Order: sequence, then C-alpha cells, then structure tokens
Amino acid sequence: MKIIKVKNYDEMSDKSAEILASVVKAEPHATLGLATGSTVLGTYDRLVEMYKRGEISFADISSFNLDEYVGLGGDSDQSYVHYMRKHLFCRTDFDLKNTHLPDGAAENAEEECARYSALLAANPRRIQLLGLGSDGHIGFNEPYSPFDGTTHVAELAESTISDNSRLFERLDDVPRKAITMGIAEIMQARSILILVSGAAKAEAVRAMVNGEVNESCPASVLQRHGDVTLIVDEAAAGLL
Repeated sequence: MKIIKVKNYDEMSDKSAEILASVVKAEPHATLGLATGSTVLGTYDRLVEMYKRGEISFADISSFNLDEYVGLGGDSDQSYVHYMRKHLFCRTDFDLKNTHLPDGAAENAEEECARYSALLAANPRRIQLLGLGSDGHIGFNEPYSPFDGTTHVAELAESTISDNSRLFERLDDVPRKAITMGIAEIMQARSILILVSGAAKAEAVRAMVNGEVNESCPASVLQRHGDVTLIVDEAAAGLL
C-alpha cells in the first residue's frame, strides 16, 4: 500500500483529484468506481474545476458507484443518485447514460443486487475511489462482511447511521439498509484510491494499514491488493 500523508483535507482533495484526473487523461474511455459522502466532496469540486478549465473531459467515461440507500429513488434529495448529479455528473460533461448506481427503489432488492453484480463483472473498474468508515467499513460493507461478498443488501451499523445522520434532518430519517458493492467486487478494480481525513478515523486507519487482515476491519483486506494508494491527513494518520 502506497501511503501519501498530507497536512489537511484540502491537500488530500488536491492530491486525490490529481490522481483521478491523470487516469481520465490517460484513458478517456476508462470506467471509474466512485464513492459518496463528505470525504470525497473536495475531490469532486476540484475535478469540476479542472473540467471547467478544459483540462479534462468525462464525455466517454463510465462510472459505477459503490452503493445506494434502500428505499430511496433518484427523485429523493437524500439519494446517492441526487448526490452524484449535484456534485459531479451535472457539473461536468458526464453522459448520464454511462453512470450507474444500484436502484434503491427497486421492488425486489435481491434481484437488483444480482443485476448490479452482473454489470460490475462485465465492466472492470480502472480505479476505485473509497472513503473509510470509523468502524473500518468500505462501501457499506460493515465489520464481519465476508471478503468474498458481492453486491448485497447491508444492514447499517449504528456507528454508520450516526456518522451519516449529519446529512439528514433527523437521525430517524437515516435509512437502515443499503445496497452495496461487495468486498470482492471492490477488490476487482485495477487500482484503489482511499481517502481518509480526521482524528475520528485514526484507529480505523491503523487497523487497515497495520492490523491483522480479518473481517472485523473490512478495509484491512486492502493489504492484499496490489495497487492501493492511501491519502491520509495528519489527524487521521495519528496512530500510524
């Protein structure tokens, strides 16, 4: 695992956008694995700025997101479809036909998981962007999720619900389930870029980088991937 230590969130966002932009420039038809949440907002803002300056284009890029809340369709302003369109897709020249997320409003969630898993198998990701949960989760693969898991419906841990509640009006509004890309599918990406900021994530970073590889810390599996870059700020790197 390549570790890039930076001073703060802004430097993390600068560096991560630089890495993603280099992929887009070198491979204009690449397939990207994308993430949501507050950690990657700065990265997306910088990619939008690069696009507006004419430095990069997403016109022929395809994307697959990690997850979506069960029960939320694209018309919900709390859905990840809305998040991606607001923060990246509709601020650049992404063709929305080439952007993919699980359908959280699907009538049959298990069938939707199978559909999305088949899409992932047919579309290898050139690079997968990740954040890290305070309990070590990646995507919505909570502790003790199987390393060989594929797309599935996940029950969210209380710590995850609490972490995500800042994006909702009330704690009770946070969905308790999500459709998430499985760990095995995350590991299929040719390269992985994981971003971590803040002292609250320091223990999870330590377990991911230096801990035993086991399912109690899902992100520890990244030690087994051949091309992982971790960008971590000073606060989150405090226990390394």
